[in-house]
Amino acid sequence: MKFMKLGSKPNALQADGNSIRYVSSELATDVAVNVGDIKFYLHKFPLLSKSNRLQKLVSKANEENSDDIYLDDFPGGPKTFEICAKFCYGMTVTLNAYNVVAARCAAEFLEMTEDVDRGNLVSKIEVFLNSSIFRRWKDSIIVLQTSKSLLPWSEDLKIVGRCIDSIASKTSVDPAYITWSYTCNRKLTEPDKIVEDKMTFLEKIESVPKDWWVEDICELDIDLYKRVMVAVRSKGRMDGVVIGEALKTYALRWIPDSVDTLVSDANTSRTKSVVETIVCLLPYDNGISCSCSFLLKLLRVAILVGVNESSREELMKSISLKLHEACVKDLLIPARSPQTTTYDVHLVQGILNHHMNHEKGICGMEVAEEKHGGEDKYTLARRSLLNVGKLVDGYLGEIAHDPNLGLSSFVDLSQSIPDFARPDHDGLYRAIDIYLKQHLNLTKAERKKLCGLMDVRKLTAGASVHAAQNERLPLRLVVQVLFFDQVRSSISFRTPGSNSTRDPLCSPLYRDEGCVTTAGDSCQPLKNQMSHLRIKDEELGKKNRKNSKSGIQLLPSRSWRIFDKLWSMRKRHGENRSSETSGSCSSPTSIGQGDTKSYGLSLRHHRHSIS
Repeated sequence: MKFMKLGSKPNALQADGNSIRYVSSELATDVAVNVGDIKFYLHKFPLLSKSNRLQKLVSKANEENSDDIYLDDFPGGPKTFEICAKFCYGMTVTLNAYNVVAARCAAEFLEMTEDVDRGNLVSKIEVFLNSSIFRRWKDSIIVLQTSKSLLPWSEDLKIVGRCIDSIASKTSVDPAYITWSYTCNRKLTEPDKIVEDKMTFLEKIESVPKDWWVEDICELDIDLYKRVMVAVRSKGRMDGVVIGEALKTYALRWIPDSVDTLVSDANTSRTKSVVETIVCLLPYDNGISCSCSFLLKLLRVAILVGVNESSREELMKSISLKLHEACVKDLLIPARSPQTTTYDVHLVQGILNHHMNHEKGICGMEVAEEKHGGEDKYTLARRSLLNVGKLVDGYLGEIAHDPNLGLSSFVDLSQSIPDFARPDHDGLYRAIDIYLKQHLNLTKAERKKLCGLMDVRKLTAGASVHAAQNERLPLRLVVQVLFFDQVRSSISFRTPGSNSTRDPLCSPLYRDEGCVTTAGDSCQPLKNQMSHLRIKDEELGKKNRKNSKSGIQLLPSRSWRIFDKLWSMRKRHGENRSSETSGSCSSPTSIGQGDTKSYGLSLRHHRHSIS
């Protein structure tokens, strides 16, 4: 820290108790200056030779036959006036970063300028500020901190503005040329090591991180911090990632970890101001340089302390841009009254809507011509939405435990993402199963609506086995699971040497609500089909025992019970129905018996209600 000594005479200012100060001298004092609760007994001549204001006040006091002068609202108080008085007497005083602003404001107040005496206090302090203080990193920060208690004097004298400009300019310096001390304990254990002469240019670059400055300015109050960050950004030379790191570091410094502390009367107002300021300082890319986890935690705090609506909306938009990087835990934001759910589902729905609107606006969701870094935007959007799809299914699995979660909220959230964002429906099936388990009072129509979200063709083998034995699922859905599982097993058996990764259930043959029937295919009556499936299952079982890697799935025992039940229900409708289906297939479990070398399957009306 730089300092400046003024004067050469020994200190003759003595104290008499807590409220009296006097100059020890052979000459009797002839003026009393009252500053705050302390009275200074001094001599007129040294004071009047340096201060134009004291000249006026003494003249006025003489007219009133009084020896007392009152300095109301003196900047810096009695300690600062003592510095000015010693300077007038020529006594030694030391100025540093902690007291120089107060001394400068007091000198301006007392009008200690060059017009009164050459080499006066104002000019000497200005030289010290410009030649030493503003040239040093930490001194500038200290001066800026002390200037807040001296407003509006420090602002009018442009001390605040000059400090901010000095700090912002230093943050933009190439790290290779930084030779001053800074904190940054996170990345440098020996900050001053960079000034050693033996270090090479490359070692300097590696030693000083780009965000070396973020911790030091965290000590500033939020209003001064905002002005510094605005100045840093206005320079246009700072990476958005570094700005994001600076905002995160400041938030960790000033936002309490405890919720109880956060919502206390002593912290709520300050924290609210911190959050709103950080939101408005997010980089120009709407916060994309900040991690999604940090933004979501900031949103959680924003809700607790009640920030304004515009700040919350901006924060949600920033989060939506990084939603594909989020994790389920960060989305579990507690709901507040009057909501009855455990977590704020509407908030997540809003973030998801912002994300989808952004993705549609960027790439149109239907074009793939535009190139971006060698990779088209549509591909990037799909990759992002695949991550969002996993995130949504995981979030649905967590909130499904909430007994107060309405079906409409669950369905709306599930349907907010496009179909291709779910390459498989295992996560969605898990969430639906949990919801059914926690909401036993759902009506038949509600259960049908809920389970209608799931496409059984997109369940993996393990999920299909679980769904086939899940008594909470509607019977019709279980039948579909069994059917497609058996088709998958049959095709795997017929093409054991195929290396194709294409899912046959995603072909046009299985895509429509009805069934596409190829020439030469025909449907057998349900009873013959059941026999065929039983025979085929026995063959697959034998094959499976010989080769455990064949990938064939046997139908569980419950599957046959369901098929037997379906057959019994079918039989009660009359055997004449069987003859009518000789040319078409009405059962969701029917398999056409055509050429054994081909496996075209007829699925017409496979979603037709059996009951």
